[in-house]
Amino acid sequence: MSKHIYGVGETVYDILFRNEKPLKAVPGGSAFNAIISLGRCGLRPIMSTFVGDDTIGTLTLGFMNRNGVDTNCVERLQGCRSHLSLAFLNDRNDAEYQFYKDHASLSMTLPVPAFGAEDYVLFGSFFAVNPAIREQVFRYLSAARTAGTLLYYDINFRPTHVKDLPFVRENLLENLRLASVVRGSMEDFHYLFGIDDVSSDRFSLAEEVYHQHIKAHCPYLLVTDGGKAVHVMTPTLHEVFEVPPIKTVSTVGAGDNFNAGFLYSLYKNGVRHTALADISKEMWAQHIGIARRFAANVCGSLDNYVGDDFAGLLRDEAKNAG
Repeated sequence: MSKHIYGVGETVYDILFRNEKPLKAVPGGSAFNAIISLGRCGLRPIMSTFVGDDTIGTLTLGFMNRNGVDTNCVERLQGCRSHLSLAFLNDRNDAEYQFYKDHASLSMTLPVPAFGAEDYVLFGSFFAVNPAIREQVFRYLSAARTAGTLLYYDINFRPTHVKDLPFVRENLLENLRLASVVRGSMEDFHYLFGIDDVSSDRFSLAEEVYHQHIKAHCPYLLVTDGGKAVHVMTPTLHEVFEVPPIKTVSTVGAGDNFNAGFLYSLYKNGVRHTALADISKEMWAQHIGIARRFAANVCGSLDNYVGDDFAGLLRDEAKNAG
């Protein structure tokens, strides 16, 4: 049986602005961005999502097909408009978002694939905790966990949803328990757990997050921190991997592609859910190194996904290694 990477989440149409002027419009979404990058790298991932019954929905479907993504799990919602995201870039090329959504999308059914123990599932963002679709999402994730699939949970909790935290907290904790690996940013943990993310002692902050909030639910945590170091936390280690400084054009999609790179490395090295405990410090360094390469490439353009040249280079590397 062949192994697959599944992404589950919403699609949006991203319109990027700088200095009050639109720069570019591209299909996006947290899991979607990662899946497009993995498709460009030749892994033929599968996207579980929905698109609207409109021009943007048609464009998004075509975009997935052209970039090597399997769309058999994409639902076309009749009478539903595709979602929009406005991303306003500041002088650091970080984005502030505004979202426009059609609540008819809550009628999605989210079919459950036939998962296997060699598969991977990427999930996260508000989509993964939204009470309105929780039943469908939980059924999907539970089926993957029962099958022994490796589940990678990107918390990605935006400040616009802080007001919703009392209504989604239990769903978030349930996601942590279902996950094989959790990835969160210092910003996420500030909003969720009230950590003092302005402290200069990032090592202690990561320790606090892991031991007080995550470890009891999931034993494997990746902590990202913008352009600062990445922390890998497991029951037996806390490793810190520095992030080289880079010149950014846009940071939109950076975290999504960190996820893509990490999953790419797990996939290429055949790391299953049951093998996470056997990853050495050196292999953690390799996985994080690939994740950083994906993220850095995306930061050098206005796209939400790795470039074709970068994807071609990875395909060549894989061919030579094989």
